Amino acid sequence: MAREMPLNDVLSRIVSLIAEFMSSDSCLLYLVEGDQLVLCASSVPNPSAIGKIKLKLSEGLTGWVARERRLLAISRESYTDPRFKFFGDLPEDTFEAFLSVPILARNRMLGVINVQHRAAHSHTGGEMELLSTIGEQAGCLLLLSRLDSSTLNPVEAVMSAAPASPIG
Repeated sequence: MAREMPLNDVLSRIVSLIAEFMSSDSCLLYLVEGDQLVLCASSVPNPSAIGKIKLKLSEGLTGWVARERRLLAISRESYTDPRFKFFGDLPEDTFEAFLSVPILARNRMLGVINVQHRAAHSHTGGEMELLSTIGEQAGCLLLLSRLDSSTLNPVEAVMSAAPASPIG
């Protein structure tokens, strides 16, 4: 976060580090754009989903975290939660455990980080605290990125720097 690099690279590194450190099967980072959450980084290579997967703030577990501005931890069968939204083309649709935190800065909702495990997983207090802290740090990073005139819109900055890929 301290080095100057394109925002999409920073976000990709953040989700990769989270997934590795938490031994999770997936880490997804969504940013708020208008009244939607847009998938902007994934620890699982899926270039066709970046920028294409969008949720309204009223949809899914991720939307709930954004609306409520609170952590959500589900240790098993997260896909059975009535708030869950299926995408059909994301492998995470079938993952058991779900941990999600808002990305906040100066009381502004900027996005959401989701960590998922294929198998049931009881999240520890340390994992929840760590992910919350990373969410706060990512919020600060996003606010700083907006000071740079070339990245006034973080979603736009991520999408303009990402290589074009076919949807499939």
